[in-house]
Amino acid sequence: MGRITETVKVLIIINVIVYAGSLFLGDVAYKLFSLYYFEHPDFQIWQPITHMFMHDQNSFMHILFNMFGLYMFGSPLEAQWGRNKFLFFYFSAGLGAAFIHSLVAYFQVHQGMDVLMSAGLSQNEITQLLNTGTYRSSILDVISIESIQGVYESFNTPAVGASGAIYGILVAFGLMYPNAELMLIFLPIPIKAKYFIPGLIILDLFSGLTGFSLFGQNIANWAHLGGAFFGFIMAYYWKKNSMNNTRWD
Repeated sequence: MGRITETVKVLIIINVIVYAGSLFLGDVAYKLFSLYYFEHPDFQIWQPITHMFMHDQNSFMHILFNMFGLYMFGSPLEAQWGRNKFLFFYFSAGLGAAFIHSLVAYFQVHQGMDVLMSAGLSQNEITQLLNTGTYRSSILDVISIESIQGVYESFNTPAVGASGAIYGILVAFGLMYPNAELMLIFLPIPIKAKYFIPGLIILDLFSGLTGFSLFGQNIANWAHLGGAFFGFIMAYYWKKNSMNNTRWD
């Protein structure tokens, strides 16, 4: 393990403080700072930024893995790029992740609403379902409960975590250091970054398209993919234009 760089250290400290504060404040903090679907009544304009510092209150492993990834892969990039360039990259990847996550949620919600309308629900009934989760049982004759749960969860489940920004960092690390050897905890076999990181992204794409995840439920796969996509664009552009040695300090 290399040394932790200064900006990465500050980001980790902020994340830990926010996590501890959210445990103390509970649902108040979660409701204010998580990223809600942008048509949800609890959505706020600052949430695309603040959700990057929120983590699952019921899973310490969520923040642990994210902060470990930030330390392991962010420190070499900050050392290479400098503080300002690294921060620009980190927040851009995180915002890109929020954008893709919200865009996919928009299509899921409105596709689900179209299905509900075709099943005979009125606009008022759809609004009631989205806001409260309640519906008349007779619609189960024409629509599956999975479809109902899907649209309800897409509308109401907020996104939290730095994972989108971390995936951007992962992709950039893979571009900068393609032959670095990495390994999963449960698969202790060294794999070069140029193979390991695309493999993770393919797994997220598979999970996003099928709903089946090897790493558990309630994972924002499309946010991971969004962070990876925007991270790739920035890192590839900088590398191609020989900006990777230019510091923005």
